[in-house]
Amino acid sequence: IEGGGVEVLNEWKVFGGRLIQCSHESTSTKTRMRFSVFLPPQFKGGAALGTLYFLSGLTCSDENFVQKGGAFKKAAELGLVIVAPDTSPRGAGVEGEDDEYDLGTGAGFYIDATRDPWRQNYNMESYVVEELPQVLQRSFGVNSRKMSIMGHSMGGHGALTLALKNSDKYTSVSALAPISNPSKVPWGK
Repeated sequence: IEGGGVEVLNEWKVFGGRLIQCSHESTSTKTRMRFSVFLPPQFKGGAALGTLYFLSGLTCSDENFVQKGGAFKKAAELGLVIVAPDTSPRGAGVEGEDDEYDLGTGAGFYIDATRDPWRQNYNMESYVVEELPQVLQRSFGVNSRKMSIMGHSMGGHGALTLALKNSDKYTSVSALAPISNPSKVPWGK
């Protein structure tokens, strides 16, 4: 790792590439954040490979997609980098963050909170769109110019909203069973 304050937690060889689980101190969330990155066999730092960000759903972490997604064989064939960030800050100490499954730990919704006490730590939009690509560029040489984003459930909602708000950053967006109208469900009111 070239720099950026990233700590490697685990590393595995997968279909000729490398799956690396990392953590780092985040300026967006003011917590230690985890993410996983798959570097295909064709990866050489700074190479113009595409990068796919996968956003997981409620109650998940960076481990959900990498353990269950089954995407690494095809990613290795295509030369595609895959990044799986955590779904929220963990251990921020915000009162109430562990009280409900659908708000707080494991449920950051990939938005930046606007109200206290959440806005100090729950800034997942800034983390995913701005900070994490910079961390990956500094630490691994991952290309931040050819990015796509996708997600499932809460992550599908995040992928849609982040891609629409940042259309200059993403070349494509996909959403699998997204929460597409959160204000129309009881927990979204």
